[in-house]
Amino acid sequence: MSLVARYLEENGIPTVVAAAARDIVETCGVPRLLFTDFPLGNPCGEPGNEDQQRQIVAMALDLFESATAPRTTNQTPFKWSKGEDWKTKVFTQEQPWQTEEIKNAWLEKKALYRKLKEDGGA
Repeated sequence: MSLVARYLEENGIPTVVAAAARDIVETCGVPRLLFTDFPLGNPCGEPGNEDQQRQIVAMALDLFESATAPRTTNQTPFKWSKGEDWKTKVFTQEQPWQTEEIKNAWLEKKALYRKLKEDGGA
């Protein structure tokens, strides 16, 4: 989504990205970002919470008017109604969804990429 926003901006169409992965989206360099500290896939509010969703969309539209500099980030004030436990499942070094086989395959690809990069092929 970030790359699409940058492309649109380069062609004169202003954008606001609503996201739940602040670090990733800011790294891509979008012009305007509305960040909601919710689990991935929920940047515009909790499922079924229409009032919250309307407020977030309104905040995104307000960002068009209020942004005065490139790479402006605003954060919504909302908290996930089911608590913050979702963060412990996402922000973990262990990555419990990975099997040893998946991890080893990833490490092999990573090593291959590094070798290609060193040899000038990546």
